[in-house]
Formats: sequence, structure tokens, C-alpha cells
Amino acid sequence: MLRALANSFKIPDLKRKILVTLGLLVVYRLGCFIPTPGIDSQALAEFFNRISRTQGGTLFGIMNMFSGGAMEKLTIFALGIMPYISSSIILQLLTAVIPALEKLAKEGKAGHEKINQYTRIGTVILAVIQSYFIALWLESPARFGGLSIVLFPGWKFRLLTVFTLTAGTIFIMWLGEQIQERGIGNGISLVITAGIISRIPTAANQLWELVSPFKPQSRLLSPFTLLVMAVLLAGVIFAVTTITQAQRKIPVQYARRVVGRKIYGGQSTYIPLKVDQSGVIAIIFAQSIILFPATIAAFIPNPAFQRLAGNLMRGHLLYTVIYALLIIFFCYFYTAIVFNPIDISENMKKYGGFVPGVRPGAPTADFLDFIMTRITLAGALFIALIAIFPDMIMAWLKIPYLVASFFGGTGILIVVGVMLDTIRQIESNLIMHNYEGFMKSGRIRGRR
Repeated sequence: MLRALANSFKIPDLKRKILVTLGLLVVYRLGCFIPTPGIDSQALAEFFNRISRTQGGTLFGIMNMFSGGAMEKLTIFALGIMPYISSSIILQLLTAVIPALEKLAKEGKAGHEKINQYTRIGTVILAVIQSYFIALWLESPARFGGLSIVLFPGWKFRLLTVFTLTAGTIFIMWLGEQIQERGIGNGISLVITAGIISRIPTAANQLWELVSPFKPQSRLLSPFTLLVMAVLLAGVIFAVTTITQAQRKIPVQYARRVVGRKIYGGQSTYIPLKVDQSGVIAIIFAQSIILFPATIAAFIPNPAFQRLAGNLMRGHLLYTVIYALLIIFFCYFYTAIVFNPIDISENMKKYGGFVPGVRPGAPTADFLDFIMTRITLAGALFIALIAIFPDMIMAWLKIPYLVASFFGGTGILIVVGVMLDTIRQIESNLIMHNYEGFMKSGRIRGRR
């Protein structure tokens, strides 16, 4: 692997792409430390410390993770790339239900660029709405337990916050597109990954305080427990990598056709059906729904509502059960949106393809739907287990949630998937220039 990394810098074009990618990610991380004007940073840090004591169970915890900690400091990149992700998911769902968008998606590159333009417009609209409500939220000291976050509240602060946070989101979106065009890997995904990885030093520092031999009074973990945690982390990464790349290959045979003096078809191929079709999107949907009551409870001083929200916080049985069921539901929901067995069977029939032992047309569509329904169950159960695993680790070892979050959940799925895609692209460039890949036998397969 080290030889493959060294060879990557021997290819001028690949070297330039890697350096451009790293440079743009550095720019992104620097922007995460530029504060938004008019904010008392110390008071805001105190508020987020209070949230962290509730085991990160609000939507602000999700936003803080995707922004690489920028939300906690309310920097110019506080919204992160979340408006773009939300806009992309909305457009993807609308494409499946609006015929005009579905037709546009089938027009190739021109249609894809048009949908990207709609996604950018949706990103700006969502960023403006979110930043405005964040400004209103920050202006009320009662919601922060008496802490005064905004130095000079009023319309000037609101407009300045809207402009600053929206411009920050647009700049991050531009950085991601530049990485996509001039660098290596998926730009938006790498931006998210950089934010998640940036939390590792803080988590490592918290872990060190729990095992430090220089502070016996605060030591809660033994060296053996630390070894068990390392083995669990390696096992989680291995399992996520395996499921991310897992496929059910459906064999397809194409009949021979004689056109003039040429013979077409006759070859065998397969349709790769992913076990984990939804990926991290199911977890994002489930988290957004189940953490919504806890977020609202921070603003509504109603005892009954706060009791209900308290039962939907991390560590409670009701939270775990509903969270797992929501993930399984959204795995099936998203798979039904993006996987259309009728279209696949019609395209196969159009070009003379068929699944051995299955009649073309409707029987093939039913067969593909039957297979997809069953392999999605395995993927959904695994994703649900990975999502609740950090809560189990936190309850078992009594460690901070930031440390436990690296043993599963959204972060590990994103990091593993993005790293696989990026390494696959680097390996493809190496092999194209007659260099060995990262493995002596076989090829690294990404998520797609």
C-alpha cells in the first residue's frame, strides 16, 4: 500500500489532483475557525457544553458533526454542507414522483447539469431559511438558560448572519465542485469526511483523560478495556467495509442477433444488486425525525413535552427501538425510490437480455423485486445495528459520546464509504499508467 501511495506522486496528473484536493480541504478547514460577527463565542461554547451532557441528542449534534465542529463555534461554515445534502435528497425523491424531473434525469449529461442547477438553487433557499431561524434562535437568552449569545440583537444581526452563513454554504459547495472537477474523489463527500475526521483529536484527548496514568483520580478505563475497544473498532470498520461492497449478482444472458453480416449479443453479464442500497441516508432520515422532539423541547418549557422528549434521548430503550425501526423503514423506502425493477426488466427485454430461468418482462421485474426485498432486509438490519452500536458502547464502557460515535453510526459509514471511493479512483489511475494497485490480487471496489 505504501508503494502504491508513493507511485501516486510519480504520475504528474494524479499528483496534481491529489495536491489540489488536499489544498482545497485545507481551505475548508481554515474557514471552520473564522467566527460569525456579533457572537459571544464563550457563551455559545458553554451552551454546547450543556448539550453535550445530554449525550448529543439534538439536531444540532448532527449539524455540528457534518460541519466539522463549525456549528459549535458558529463560524462562517456553521451550516456546513447540510443544506446541499438536504436539497440533493429532496431533488432525488422528487425525481421519482414528478414525471418532468424523471424525464430530465434520463436526458444524459444535459439533464444531469439541469438537475444540479436546481440543487444549487434549493441549497441557497434552504441556507437562507436555516440561517434566518438560527439568527432568531440565537437572539433569545431564555433558550440558553440566561446566556446572552448575541452582542447586538436586531435586524442588522439577522441579515448579517443570513448573508454570512449562506455565503459560507455556497463557498463550501463551490469547493466540493472544484474537488470534483480538478481533484480526486467525490468533492462533497470528502468535505463531509474532512469534518468528521477533524473530530478525532478531540475524541483522542477525551479518551486519553480516561486512561491517563498521570491522572489516577479520573482514570475510568483499564489498558485491557482499551485493547477491547481497539479490537471492536477494527471489527466495525471491517464489517462496514464488507457490507458497503456487498452485492448480489444476478446473471443476465443476451441472445445472439444477426444484423447483416454482424452478430450482436451472445455474451453473459450480471446485474449487481447492492445489499446496502440506502447507505447513510436512512440513518440521516431516522436521526432527523427522532431527534426533532428533543430539539423542540429545548425551546418549549412544557413538562409533559419535555418528559416525552427525554424518553427519546440517547440511552433510553424507547429511543433505541424507534430509532432502529425508523432506519429499517427508510432503508426500504429509499430502495423503493431509487431501484425500479420494471425499468430494468424493460431495458433488458429491449436489448434481448434475460435472466436464465426467468421469463422476460413482468416475471423478471417480480424476480428482481423479490431478490431486492430480501437482501435489503439484511442490509437494513446491519445499518440499524451499526447506528445503535455507539449507544451500546457508551452505556457499557461509560465513555463520552464523541468517543463512542467512532464505533458506528453516520460518521463511520461516511468515512469508510468515501475512503473506498477515493482509493478506488486512485487505484484506477495507477493501473491505467501501468502501476500496481493497492492490492496484489483483485481490485478495490467502491460504493457504486
